[in-house]
Amino acid sequence: MTQNERICLGQITGAHGIRGEVKVRSYTANDRDIASYGVLSDETGEKSFSIKVVGRSKDDLRVKIAGCDDRNQAEALKGTKLYVERDALPQAGNEEYYQTDLVGLEVRNAAGVKQGKVEAFYNFGAGDIIEVRLGQKTEMLPFTKAFVPEINIKDGYIIVEEPVSDSADGDVDEG
Repeated sequence: MTQNERICLGQITGAHGIRGEVKVRSYTANDRDIASYGVLSDETGEKSFSIKVVGRSKDDLRVKIAGCDDRNQAEALKGTKLYVERDALPQAGNEEYYQTDLVGLEVRNAAGVKQGKVEAFYNFGAGDIIEVRLGQKTEMLPFTKAFVPEINIKDGYIIVEEPVSDSADGDVDEG
C-alpha cells in the first residue's frame, strides 16, 4: 500500500504510567474518533495497532494498545505515526478536505499565476495554518476562506490571497 492510500490519524507522543498506556496526539476532527477506524498501522504498514482510548493527558489522549503491557514497550513506540487505509475514512463533504490531499498542490495568486506549492499544515491551538513554499522561502498563512478562497484538487491548485495591511503606511490608529 502506498503512502497516498493511507492517512495519518495521529502520533504516539510518549508513555503514560507503568502499564503500557501511551499518549497519542490525534489528528481527527473529534480526537476520540481515532479509535473508531479499526486497526491502525505504522508508517511502513508492517506493524498493526488495535487501540482503545482510556482517557486524556493534557492535550493528548491516553490510549491502550493491545499487547503493549509495560512502560518500556510504550516508550519504544514514541514518535510512531498511526495510519489507516484511506477507504476506511468517510468521503470529505462539500468544502471539506483531507489535508494530505492539499500538500503538494500548486499555489497560485488571485490572477492565477503560479507562486509555489503547499508544504504542510499546522495547528498550534488557534486554528489551522498552511505553509506554502514560495521559491526559497516559506510563508505560513491562516487556512481560512479569506486567505485561501479557492481549492481545486481536481486541477491540482489552490488560490492564496496575499495578506493586506489595514493601513497603507503601517501606522496604528489609536483614535
